Amino acid sequence: MERTKVAVIGSGNIGTDLMIKIKRLSQTLELAAMVGIDRASDGLARAARLGVATTHQGVDGLIALDGFDEIEIVFDATSAKAHQANARALAPYGKRLVDLTPAALGPFVVPAVNLEQNLAEGNVNMVTCGGQATIPVVAAVARVTEVAYGEIVASIASKSAGPGTRANIDEFTETTAAAIEAVGGARRGKAVIVLNPAEPPLVMRDTVLCLINTDDEATHERIRASVRGMVDVVAGYVPGYRLKQEVQITAVPKDQPVHTLTGGAPVTHQVSVFLEVEGAAHYLPSYAGNLDIMTSAALATAEGIARA
Repeated sequence: MERTKVAVIGSGNIGTDLMIKIKRLSQTLELAAMVGIDRASDGLARAARLGVATTHQGVDGLIALDGFDEIEIVFDATSAKAHQANARALAPYGKRLVDLTPAALGPFVVPAVNLEQNLAEGNVNMVTCGGQATIPVVAAVARVTEVAYGEIVASIASKSAGPGTRANIDEFTETTAAAIEAVGGARRGKAVIVLNPAEPPLVMRDTVLCLINTDDEATHERIRASVRGMVDVVAGYVPGYRLKQEVQITAVPKDQPVHTLTGGAPVTHQVSVFLEVEGAAHYLPSYAGNLDIMTSAALATAEGIARA
């Protein structure tokens, strides 16, 4: 099958890891261009060594490249603010955009949950690393019973958070919380990110808490099975994604003021899910699971678009 030509904008950690994944793993995509704004970046240097066309002049340089017309999908691994400008510049050319920033100009996509519904969209947003790791779990609970409130805590190694991640911290919490509701199916959502400075760096850990209103043990068992099944689906494109322990479902004490979280909706139990995301170490060390799950999800999304 003829491969679909793609370009990556952003020659930092995420863009470089994505470039390597496309080159090593994809039977569907062909990397035609690597784009940055720093002539001396390691990502552009690696791309040049791999025989990929490069430019350090940003999106304008991409548009000016020979072969630009043949590129069908463009990944944006820059920042939320930069993506807005890049999307405007590329709009006249009809390219399909896969946005790895928290800009959220297009619909949120989490491959395990809603890729099929968004294959025809012109600009899809990959939410955030924490969103890619945790929203599938919220959705797994929500397909069994209503989730009155979903909260996620993403803990990543400080060393794996580059300038782009740090610049987008506010957007991270807002975008992830919105996607917990829009994609995960929770009535209300909240997101927290922790940059852990521990040495040696720790592998990405994620905690998902869902408040539900059922004390039926059979329903609880269906929730556990649904979460385990969803974890297996995500692990199909993120091999380092796994449960750290069995899903816990505990009664909420009657005197706990959870109504402030749920907007008054009644709840009886809390579902607690603890996850670990180990990176494939294609570019950064294995502790950088936050980068790996973003690039793996983006790759799976673009491959789905290309096949469709």
